[in-house]
Order: sequence, then C-alpha cells, then structure tokens
Amino acid sequence: MKITSHRELEVWQEAMDLAMEIFHASKKFPADERFSLTDQIRRSARSVPANLSEAWRKRRYEAAFISKLNDAEGEAAETQTHLDIAHHCGYLPAATLQTLDSRYETLLARIVTMSSHPEKWVFPANTRRGEQENRRTGDRPSPLPIVASSPLPQRD
Repeated sequence: MKITSHRELEVWQEAMDLAMEIFHASKKFPADERFSLTDQIRRSARSVPANLSEAWRKRRYEAAFISKLNDAEGEAAETQTHLDIAHHCGYLPAATLQTLDSRYETLLARIVTMSSHPEKWVFPANTRRGEQENRRTGDRPSPLPIVASSPLPQRD
C-alpha cells in the first residue's frame, strides 16, 4: 500500500494518540501547574506528531527528513522526562507512567529505525524535480533573464 499522507503513518497515529492521552491526563494536574508543567508536557507531546508531519513533507531531502525525525525523537524523550516529573510530583499514578513510558519507548524505537534507514522513506534522487533530465542531458537550469533598465540617475 502506498502511503500518500503523514496521517497514514502508524508512527504518526501513535504519536497523536499519545499526545491526546497526555492532554487528558494533564487535565488532572493542579491549576498552579497550568503555565509550567502542564504547558510543557502538552507542548512536547504535540511536537512529536508535528515533527513527524514535517519529516514526511521534507522527504525529498534526506538530511532534512532525518533532522525532523531527530527533532521528533528529542521531543518524545522530553515528554518522557515531563512524565517522570509529573509522577514524582504526585500528579501521575505509577501505572499510567509505566504505560505511557513504555509506549514512548516503542515510538522512539520506530522513529530511530526510520532515521537509520531513510532510503525506505525518502524519494529516490532521480525522481526529484527536473534532476533526472538534467543529469541525462547535462543541462543546467537557465539563470533568470537580465532585464535592461535605464541607468540610475546621478546625484549632484
């Protein structure tokens, strides 16, 4: 099956599910954490699927694809740290922490696998816009045309 959207990626779907679970779990955090831990954990959790979406759209360029996957990996690890802090503060039960942490470990493994084998995800070089034709003919894209203009007025 050919994947045509980042929404079809299982890794993105799992990241979205985790972000929503963290959103609901963080609703139980105390009000005084609203602008600190609650905000931080929600932002990092949401950033994982967002970075996966960006990686998908940047798969024309292997380095950019890997860079966005690395960002997703970092945000997932940051979310794990926020989960640990929430647990240590007494906001998150141990069972919930263990379940979410285990799912993040699985998610991280999938992201690392994608970044370790980008050739399975990025476009082959010869399908990039115009590159195949340019390689075959040796042509270079023509520069922008130079437009003749009147000379600049001289200052007195």
